[in-house]
Order: sequence, then structure tokens, then C-alpha cells
Amino acid sequence: MAQTLTSTTIAAIEQALSEERAEGALRTSVMTHVVWAPKEWLPAAERTLAALEERHPSRTVLLTPAPALKDGIDAFVDLRTFEVEDSTRAIGSEVVRVKLKGARAHAPASVVVPLLISDLPVFCRWRGEPPWGKPELEQIIRVVDRFVVDSGEWEGLPSAYSRLAELFGDVAVSDIAWTRTRSWRVCLAALWPEIRLVGRLEVTGPQADALLLAGWLRSRLRKHVDLDVKPGKTVRRVAVDGVRVSLPVADDLTASDLLSEQLDVFGRDPIYEAAVVAAAAS
Repeated sequence: MAQTLTSTTIAAIEQALSEERAEGALRTSVMTHVVWAPKEWLPAAERTLAALEERHPSRTVLLTPAPALKDGIDAFVDLRTFEVEDSTRAIGSEVVRVKLKGARAHAPASVVVPLLISDLPVFCRWRGEPPWGKPELEQIIRVVDRFVVDSGEWEGLPSAYSRLAELFGDVAVSDIAWTRTRSWRVCLAALWPEIRLVGRLEVTGPQADALLLAGWLRSRLRKHVDLDVKPGKTVRRVAVDGVRVSLPVADDLTASDLLSEQLDVFGRDPIYEAAVVAAAAS
């Protein structure tokens, strides 16, 4: 049975988790999954997570900052169960939703660290643009192994890529916008060796996707490439020096699929990091 805890403590959250597990589900967590989801991002975050639980059994700690409220934490603890084929037992995926009120919104590590599962990797999906240089971001970076963002959710581009690049030495970073460009990068790479002479890239699509495509080209070719961007919900046109690139076969991935991919990756991606640095110079 799910439990709602108002003005609670970490000890009470841990007790609630123990009681949920006593109901009979096996905890088979493969990670601790931290999600930072401000109120405006909460519905999207919950939709994405709902489709992940069976694929990535984990302890998910969903953090929603509420700095305008009186100091404290509210929590909702739940154990989602999935039947195991040919067994009477069920797999359990733990979900802890935490509202960080008042000053607690700037000290998430005080909640996250006690709830980490020992010896398992820690992933963070940060919704929206991170508050660069703020304590809440710095604390999360210190306790997670992989930091997953979607720069398509940001307004401060391309300058925000410079701030993101400052994190590369501290944590492995994944960007869902980078994953969305994968098919287009394959198509552009297929134009080798002629593409080494490219001077201008034209993209109709999201700014983040376009900037990362241009950054990738610049970093791989080690030369400046001009970028022209026309707004679009998805990348639907790419041209090199005025010549349109053939549309790739669509991956047709959902938000949950895109995040699921990142939860299977553990190391740094130097090609992505180089693309970000080059994109910041746009």
C-alpha cells in the first residue's frame, strides 16, 4: 500500500520503504534513479517514468523543489510490482516522490544520499535547464554517476553549452537531444569524403538538435561550419551547402525510449563532449 508522508523525515521514508517491501515483491533494483522535476516539468517526468519501471527496476527518487513553502519535506512512497513469468513472486520498483520545501529545495543531497542503494550506479535525469552554479545542482553532481539532460528543454542556448561543458570533468553527461540527432549524423557521415569541404549546414528543427549537429561537424572536421536554423518541432530537413540530405529512417522513439537508452550507458562520450564545446562557440 502506498504511503503519503507529510512534514516527514528521512527515517520515516526509509521505514515506509521497508514496509512496502514486506508486502512480498522482490526488489531487483539495478540503479538509483534520481529525477529533478520542478512543478512545471512534473507531469512530463511522471509520464516518462511510468513506461520505464518494468524495463529498469530501480529505486526512483523524484524530487520537486518548492522553495516558497515552509521548510520541510513531504513524501509519497510506493512500490510498483510486475509479475514474474512462471513464478508466484513479483518484481518491485520503488518510487519515492519528495517535495523539497523551503531551504530543503537547495539541499537535495540531504535527502538523496540516505536513500541511495549501496553499490549500485546513480543516474539523474534533470528536467529543464539546470541552475548553473547553484548549490542544488552542485550537490546532485557530486552524488550521481551519470547526469542526463535534454538541452532541447533549455532557453539559454548556445551559451548554456559552455556551462554544461564545465561539468564534464565531474560527471558523465548524456543529452537526449544528442540521441535524437543520431540518424542524421549517420546520414551526414555517409557523405564522406565530400563533406570535408562543407561550409554551411542548414537545419529545420529544434535549436538544440541543430546546434549539436553543427558542433559535431565542426569538431570532427576541425573547421568552422556556418549554421542556419529554421524552427521546427523535430528535425525534418538538413542541407549541406544548399544540397538537401536524404531523410533518414525515423527511429520513432518515445521519451521513455530515449531515456531508457541513457540508463544503459555508463562511460563518458568524448565525441558528444567535443560537439558540445563546438556548439557553444556558435
